[in-house]
Amino acid sequence: MNEPTAEGRKLSRSFGWLALLGTLLVIAGVIGLVYTGVATLTSMLLFGWLLLVGGLVGLLHAIESRGTNYFWLGVVVAALNIAAGVVVIKHPEGTAEALTMFAALLFLTGGVFRLVGSVVVRGPQMGWTLLQGAFGLLLGLLVLFDWPHSSLYVLGCFFSLALLFDGLGLIAFGLGGRRIVSMVSGRLDETAPNSDEPFTSPEGEQK
Repeated sequence: MNEPTAEGRKLSRSFGWLALLGTLLVIAGVIGLVYTGVATLTSMLLFGWLLLVGGLVGLLHAIESRGTNYFWLGVVVAALNIAAGVVVIKHPEGTAEALTMFAALLFLTGGVFRLVGSVVVRGPQMGWTLLQGAFGLLLGLLVLFDWPHSSLYVLGCFFSLALLFDGLGLIAFGLGGRRIVSMVSGRLDETAPNSDEPFTSPEGEQK
């Protein structure tokens, strides 16, 4: 009887750690929404370090696979990642401005395509597609008209919202998992035979 209980406690503890991690992400997301400028610079620095570390790892893999047909391709891709990471780390503000412009253009083109596509196709979800297209177009115009000042808060806002929703998802998953583990453990405790009662065989003999 102690083995299922121990496993249940271990699972419950793991789900508890997930809920705690989700809580930390939610707190970080809320702080990022309050200080969007700091969140933007933080996201750019993280992006730069990811590119740099990924480039170094790719370069090591390319060196290990020297002599193959993909050696120079791996070296070129790794060198580009390293160079991009160094540029992003040294110039996070300029990178934020460029990525914000790119995001605004994506919103604009996506909104236009949704609007035109919904009018041409006229499917059953036409109203919803029109609303999505109008929202994307409006968001792209707002970001573009306020550029480059919008680069101080747009990326930080997106980064903070991603942290917030990921944290809420982890909290829901952790609490739900702990609840399921406790329910299963309770069912096992109810259906398990009592060790103090003598075991009766099918023939009616007590063991």
